[in-house]
Amino acid sequence: MEHATTMGRLYERLSAGDIDGFGDLLADGFVEHDETPGMEPTKEGVKQLFRTYRASFPDLRMEVQELLPSGDKVVGRIRVTGTHTGEAFMGVPASGKGVNMQLIDIIRFDEGGLACEHWGVSDALSMMQQLGAIPAVAPPT
Repeated sequence: MEHATTMGRLYERLSAGDIDGFGDLLADGFVEHDETPGMEPTKEGVKQLFRTYRASFPDLRMEVQELLPSGDKVVGRIRVTGTHTGEAFMGVPASGKGVNMQLIDIIRFDEGGLACEHWGVSDALSMMQQLGAIPAVAPPT
């Protein structure tokens, strides 16, 4: 199976709330290289992270804007949207506010076609500003 296709399926399953189906596309030895406080950098840790996101943002969507395959890795540019109507997120009570942010993900795939490593960058500051947890700074005049 082509790695870019599998990467697209990862986002489709997350958007559908199918965390276990998402996990089926991760290798048992999956390694998360981005440190998230309280999260184990493993397959189970990442599944729990997305369960937490879905609990806070029940309508979470991850829209693929671009996938760039290169050997055993794929780079993705992803738009994430959701409405904070569920549980508190990072100490912020449900606000009813929407978020819209970009992610850049790099996923390495093993010989069996499963995701085995992840590196990523997200605009967490923008997300927290959109939720009202951090004041937005006005541009200089």
